Amino acid sequence: MAPIGKIYTYPNNYRVQIAQVAADLNNFELEFPEFQMGVTNKTPEFLSKFPLGKAPAFSSADDTFHLTEGLAISRYIASSGPASAQLLGSDPKTSALIEQWALFGETELSSATVPPLLMVLAKMIPYDEARYTQCAGNLERAVKRLEEAVKDGRKFLVGDKLSLADLAVLGPMQLAGKFLFDGEMRKQAPSVEGYLKGLLEVPEVKKNFGEELTFCDKRVQG
Repeated sequence: MAPIGKIYTYPNNYRVQIAQVAADLNNFELEFPEFQMGVTNKTPEFLSKFPLGKAPAFSSADDTFHLTEGLAISRYIASSGPASAQLLGSDPKTSALIEQWALFGETELSSATVPPLLMVLAKMIPYDEARYTQCAGNLERAVKRLEEAVKDGRKFLVGDKLSLADLAVLGPMQLAGKFLFDGEMRKQAPSVEGYLKGLLEVPEVKKNFGEELTFCDKRVQG
């Protein structure tokens, strides 16, 4: 596998898992240097490349190109190899649809999942019941949209192969399944669980996201 660069990240970062799938489909090798959040990202060397100190952060194999923001990193890796057309689309309309779903994953799913995660699992911010409830409602609305897209039994959101659209949705949804995407929400969106599980049939997805997905029966609350 050809080296494409390094990603600095904390463990179990779904945004990095997305990038790893893109790298594997393109037959690229990614390196993962030792990284400690709050330490590594505050060093002068790190900040000289990534001024905001954000992770994940990507450095090209020759250390001349640097990126932050998970979606930008995944898009760069996806576009740099032979699987580019599959992952990002081969015509303007297909590419736009893939981008639409990728942004949906970030603006609708991630924004509804990450704040409750930080409250009830990571315990990094105080529990705020009003905000938790709002996020849960936002996730429910987004899941209904996803249900509309996959209720016809399709395996992938755009076209007949895995694309960045699917990965950008799977990332936050597999996380939400552990504590927020509960049994009651799944009843209202019966096709979504099957769609998400079906993505694991792609070997590169299973390699990076695991053998199976976990879905909670009841929401974890503070």
